This record gives sequence, structure tokens and C-alpha cells, in this order.
Amino acid sequence: MGKTALIVIDMINTYDHPDAELLLPSVSVVVPRVVSLLDRARQSDVPVIYVNDNFGEWRSHHGELLDKALAGPHASLVEPLRPDDSSLFIVKARHSIFYETPLGYLLAQQGIDHLVLCGQVTEQCVLYSALDAHIRHLDVTVPRDAVAHIHHDLAEAALRMMERNMNVRVCSCDDLWPR
Repeated sequence: MGKTALIVIDMINTYDHPDAELLLPSVSVVVPRVVSLLDRARQSDVPVIYVNDNFGEWRSHHGELLDKALAGPHASLVEPLRPDDSSLFIVKARHSIFYETPLGYLLAQQGIDHLVLCGQVTEQCVLYSALDAHIRHLDVTVPRDAVAHIHHDLAEAALRMMERNMNVRVCSCDDLWPR
């Protein structure tokens, strides 16, 4: 493995979408773990890259997305995850962090070949992103306690698929970077 980046998927969120009520309990559990990963990554000089859905707002940039999420009823889930000045931010339109985004180019430019994926949703965006990373010959780690799900059974199946079919290392947050 070469250089690692922490990828935070879709955590800047208004939770104004179908399935949000099913997702929110899992997000509430995951947020402190993602905060811990962010702190530890930054302390270890691991680049942090947020890749976030644009919610169909084609004029959006990360400031708009963050402001909108912080103005919503679930701001307490977003505030602790606020990007800092060293964080990079890519807006995506679909499930995969790679689909129609400059992420592949950015990773190549930075010499990054190992991704730690955290965020939401395990059985959707995290799964599809892990697959797209795998087909690009990138190493992937998914800390199971730092990914939120809508359906627990599908999330467990997605993690098993990632591990078995994509050579993803599935571990806990405690297994990453010094505490």
C-alpha cells in the first residue's frame, strides 16, 4: 500500500429524502466514529476528501451544501463533521464517488492508492464506491462502525460482498491510525 486518503461519503446531508427516517438512527451512531476518524487522519497527515451528493442542485458547491445541511433539522449530525481548511471536497451526482467526478484524477495527482471509505449509505453509495475503487485497482478499507445503513441486513451483505468479491479490508475504526 502507498498513500492513504480518508473518503467521507455523503455525510453533509439534510436528511430530507426517502428512507431518511430509517437512516437517521444508524447515522447517529456513526457520527462520533467518523469524527474520531477525521481527527486521527488529520493528526496522521492523511488527506481527507469529502465526496458528497449534490441533492440535484447543479449549481451547488460545498459551501452551499454545508450551509443548507446546517440550516436543517439535523444540523447536529452535520456540525461535528464540518470540513476543515485542509479538506478537499468533491460534489457527486450519483451513488459512486467516482461516477462523473474528478476523484480518479485527484487521487492520481496525489499519489493515493488506498482509500478508507466512511459515511453513508453502506448498502448503496459505499458499496458502489468500493466496487468502482476495486476496478481501478485501488486498495480499500471500510471501517464497519463508521458506515451508516438504511437496512441492517443489506448493509451486512454489502460488507461481506466488499470483503469477499472486492478484497476490501473490513475492520473497526480502532484498527486505523494511532489513537
